[in-house]
Amino acid sequence: MDFNDGLSMGGSYYVATANAADRFEPLAGDAKADLVIVGGGTTGLSAALHAVEQGLSVILLEGGRVGWGASGRNGGQMIPGLRKGAVELVAAYGVERARALLELAWEAHDLVLDLIHRHDISCDLRLTGHILGAVKSSDMRGLDAEVECLSSSMGYSHAALLSAEEMRGQVAAPYHGGLLDRAGGHMHPLNYTLGLAGAAQQAGVRIFEHSIATSVQKTARGVAVSTAKGRVLATNVILAGDALLQGLAPQVNARIMPVANYVVATEPLADARALIPSDAAVSDTRFVVNYYRLTPDGRMLFGGGERYSRRPPTDVAAFVRPHLEGVFPSLRGVTIDHAWGGLVSITLTRLPHVGRDGPVWFAHGYSGMGAILSTLAGKLLVEAISGNASRFDLFAGVEPPSFPGGVALRGPLHVLGMLWYALRDRL
Repeated sequence: MDFNDGLSMGGSYYVATANAADRFEPLAGDAKADLVIVGGGTTGLSAALHAVEQGLSVILLEGGRVGWGASGRNGGQMIPGLRKGAVELVAAYGVERARALLELAWEAHDLVLDLIHRHDISCDLRLTGHILGAVKSSDMRGLDAEVECLSSSMGYSHAALLSAEEMRGQVAAPYHGGLLDRAGGHMHPLNYTLGLAGAAQQAGVRIFEHSIATSVQKTARGVAVSTAKGRVLATNVILAGDALLQGLAPQVNARIMPVANYVVATEPLADARALIPSDAAVSDTRFVVNYYRLTPDGRMLFGGGERYSRRPPTDVAAFVRPHLEGVFPSLRGVTIDHAWGGLVSITLTRLPHVGRDGPVWFAHGYSGMGAILSTLAGKLLVEAISGNASRFDLFAGVEPPSFPGGVALRGPLHVLGMLWYALRDRL
């Protein structure tokens, strides 16, 4: 599997169960629009759909196929909020600003549900909650503090602390307890992304696949975005390529680092619900997170392990298997029918990188929370372009710093730190 191969997505369960969807021709020749979007994932498609609903003419350029990046490869976990929890946000920004950030982030949940229902997107939606499992007994102090802060300071009523005994009723794994967010859930992310593309096309967005953006240049009237066979002139551009920007905008790339994640789906299990009786989406408190859920046909869909190189393991299934069997020993030796990987981007603060440089707008760096947060980011970009930047500015105001050493050294230096934290998972 090659992450740069826009023609396939390896052995992805999502591709094997994808809804029928239109394919789009590459861009050929010159074109004009009010807004050009680079990236056919949920950030770009959400922005495209919201922009055309505001009366803007929109062209979207996707380097591979729609949904080929992280939007169509992720774990499908609908986790409300941000990667940083309420306690950390209050410590960093104070109660008022932390609450404003979280309230805006929580809006992503309702926005995604609205789009699914409004456009009749079939994506295996399950509103069964999200559970964060405590791997160590000491983790429970942090989860207890988080639930208290969410309730008392953030006004959030969906979170509850689970004891070890209560956790056993939710998931058959040896956790010391956990945090249940009743507003969470899971879905088929590729089908959701394809559904957004269908809605955007129907609304009037012009979508071009296999159209890698090779340059973005500012002009007297906006921007010019070039591909191998064409060019788009527009007033504004949104860069929504996340970890796949690959040098298109160095000033943006310096604040994110691509990380490769890997996912497997087992064969259908005889009694899958015995493993997750609640059918919730589950992740844990490890620094290198395990995350998993059940599919509608009774498979365990499990993500575990990550690498800091674009080169995938020779055998993705073998790479993930120890993580899967470590959580569920009863699945030792289970047949793995699907195995795939993909790149996501992280920031030093684990908060999204949202901002602009004149007519160049961008949102990425969701740090593992992009399944629903990206949809909101697309909407916020369009709000700002249309003249109402107050909500956009809230996220732009917490811009993460550049990685030490810039793009050239961000990988080697950050990997040293990541490996240390990964080692702590084993202690």
